[in-house]
Amino acid sequence: MVVKRLAQGARLSMARLPLLVGKGRVPVAPVHNIRDLWPGDAATGAMLIKGMMTQEGYTHPIGPGMWDNPDFEPAFREGLHSFRWLRDLRAMGTDAARLRARALVDDWLLNPPNHQMVRDCTVAGARVAAWLGHYDFFAASASDMFRQRLMARLLVEGRTIAALLPPECHDWQSLTALKGLLAVAVAMPEYTGFLSRYRRYIDAEVERQILPDGWHIQRSPEVQLRALRELAEMRAMMQAAQHALPHSVALALDKMSPVLRAMRHGDGCLALFNGSHERSSTLVEMVLSQATRTRVVASTMPDGGFVRAQSGRSLLLVDAGAPAPAGYDHNAHAGTLSLEFSCMRQRLIVNCGAGFLPEWKKALRQTAAHSTVEVEGLSSSDFHEDGTVARRPAHVEVDHATREGAHWLSLSHDGYYPTAGATYTRRLYLGNNGHRLRGEETIEGERELAFVLRLHLHPSVCVQPGTQEGSVVLEAGEQTWTFRATGGEVAVEESVYSGGMRPVPSTQIVVRVLPNAAQPAAVGEEIPQAPAGSGEGIPPGPTEDVAPGRRRRVIRWGLERERDGSGE
Repeated sequence: MVVKRLAQGARLSMARLPLLVGKGRVPVAPVHNIRDLWPGDAATGAMLIKGMMTQEGYTHPIGPGMWDNPDFEPAFREGLHSFRWLRDLRAMGTDAARLRARALVDDWLLNPPNHQMVRDCTVAGARVAAWLGHYDFFAASASDMFRQRLMARLLVEGRTIAALLPPECHDWQSLTALKGLLAVAVAMPEYTGFLSRYRRYIDAEVERQILPDGWHIQRSPEVQLRALRELAEMRAMMQAAQHALPHSVALALDKMSPVLRAMRHGDGCLALFNGSHERSSTLVEMVLSQATRTRVVASTMPDGGFVRAQSGRSLLLVDAGAPAPAGYDHNAHAGTLSLEFSCMRQRLIVNCGAGFLPEWKKALRQTAAHSTVEVEGLSSSDFHEDGTVARRPAHVEVDHATREGAHWLSLSHDGYYPTAGATYTRRLYLGNNGHRLRGEETIEGERELAFVLRLHLHPSVCVQPGTQEGSVVLEAGEQTWTFRATGGEVAVEESVYSGGMRPVPSTQIVVRVLPNAAQPAAVGEEIPQAPAGSGEGIPPGPTEDVAPGRRRRVIRWGLERERDGSGE
């Protein structure tokens, strides 16, 4: 380890001497043009022109000499020095935006920050890719002196990234570092070491992160989108320079795209699992179109641990896996066995999403922020202070059977066993026309336990009392659904939804079971028997036989759509 650090330090020292090392000549402009592929936000660009910037939920004034401001939060600082916000200025398409972009880049070049984050290879990778991707926008028409400073700094940045590889962390952002190195290699092909170093590390990094079924190892639709975006940019750069794309990248693009398509609801946006936001359907479609020409949707995702069940125009998505493994779990949620449900473009049952600010981020990672069962106010996974997972379910099991368009799911995990001595089993049934979703939640433990089923609702869903005990009516646009549950006390409570940039008020259906109290009988809404001979091993529901010393409580619930005039 000591030898490795000494070697890295030597490489970094050499990287800071661009005019004294190697050929000693800086190109006057990029040899190959690199175009940033993604849309910016003109409203955000207008704020930048006025001197205000928002990054990761934080807003600060910006101006000359502000790069080392100690008041900047780490998340804001990272976004600031990544320069991805150049696309927001480009989206305005005005001379004022062009001059603002040029002035900010030039101020950074004349006053290079000293903060350690600035030298992080992932931040540097994002920065050089942004500079080169927007070169025609802010630099091509600038003075010779400005362009000389920019190209000289790009050479330093490329050597810095090369010196810091392989990255210490192997999450999706390591792909950003490699993308930045590739961008410099394409812009300055006479420096052949950049491309060879990229090729040296890219295969291992992709194989480390992308699972056999195409899921990114972090198990987040948001990360799936971001990683796919980085790889799509790499392909565009290789095409610009007429280089052969590494086989690992080409294979990953083909495998990851069907998974990302599978995790979209009917509105085209992302499901909210493991730190995801909805994101723009336009952006998601753009990333997919840049990644692959096919429109395949993944039908099974066993390695990523997700289940996708579609019947008619209804879609059920279930997180059927444990949180991401150590090293990739900084944004993992305690949402094992949580579900989301939508019909056409209308989201009905959702998870609460992800937070930007630390307080929200911590709260929304807990099991209570997901549409699943919470036992004794605990979460199915616990987290260390640094955000990594301290405890997770050791065993997660899933069986999925289908027949004539209907779906049967049997799922279980032991995440509550260490803390409450309990196991959780969830059985779900989605009817063949998509108009009926039924669930059965079973907690079995060494004692009577308090638990609650939470089904968070999208903010667009209005809730009205039902005509029967234990029922509520959901009005969602032109759709009307009736929810019924037995085995616990049904109530409607406040919730939050953070599928966008900030949390907004919402509601949730809760079904509570109290310990040592007479449980209402879990009758009705029974799940139909799974198809015989399906080979999927779907077990029957709970019986009265319980092992000695064990206690079992059951909630049964159903969600059924009322037909409207359209025949839906």
